[in-house]
Amino acid sequence: MAAPSIHPTAVVDPSARIGANVGIGAYSVIGADVDIGDGTIIGAHCTIEGPTRIGRDNRFHGHAAIGGDPQDKKFDGERTELVIGDRNVFREFTTINRGTGNGGGTTRIGDDNWFLSYVHVAHDCNVGSGCVFSNNATLAGHVEVGDFVILSGFTGVHQFCRIGAHAFIGMGAFVNGDVPPFVMVAQEGYGRPRGVNAEGLKRRGFDGERISAIKRAYRALYVSGAKLDEAKQQLAALAQGSADVREVLEFIERGERPLLR
Repeated sequence: MAAPSIHPTAVVDPSARIGANVGIGAYSVIGADVDIGDGTIIGAHCTIEGPTRIGRDNRFHGHAAIGGDPQDKKFDGERTELVIGDRNVFREFTTINRGTGNGGGTTRIGDDNWFLSYVHVAHDCNVGSGCVFSNNATLAGHVEVGDFVILSGFTGVHQFCRIGAHAFIGMGAFVNGDVPPFVMVAQEGYGRPRGVNAEGLKRRGFDGERISAIKRAYRALYVSGAKLDEAKQQLAALAQGSADVREVLEFIERGERPLLR
């Protein structure tokens, strides 16, 4: 395995742990208690503060600011961390903050995500794998994002909200409630549900039967006019024949914030 390649203008704290085949570009700063996995490439003018754990084969483009203190007035310097998985891409000026002591202490990013320019992920967020965050998408603190979620440009998500797996949030939508798995949300003042992300599901290998079951669940929840308790009863019946509908129902049952309806 090759030794890391560190530009002579980069500043790397002696306590940082740098894996094999890591590249660190000009004028980047790697702080104390940072662990960078093998094959990760860090572009010019990036800042990575610790405690931060970064997995293998990630790519940080110029001016990314990773692992900074949480933007929370209650933060008082307690030890918190950022944990990043493998094969993520962080484009220019992306900002990812560490957790807070009273919010779980950790911000987590999964694997194979794309964060485009000016994306912000705040303290104590938990992002799954296979997601795409388009330019200027922003998560407030304590947001949970499932796998294969797409946030379009200029999306904003309110603190403590959850977005279920395979959801699609349209450009400029402001999300102030929980978004169930598979649902599309469109910008209309605050975001509103606008159907099932059927095209995305097809691309990920969902067959017609699975998508039809998800559409029936959507109609029960959003089109039937039923109150939430009544809609949940309909979902429970549909869930007997569909693991995907069961996932939607379980997501709703775990919710603490209002469901986006």
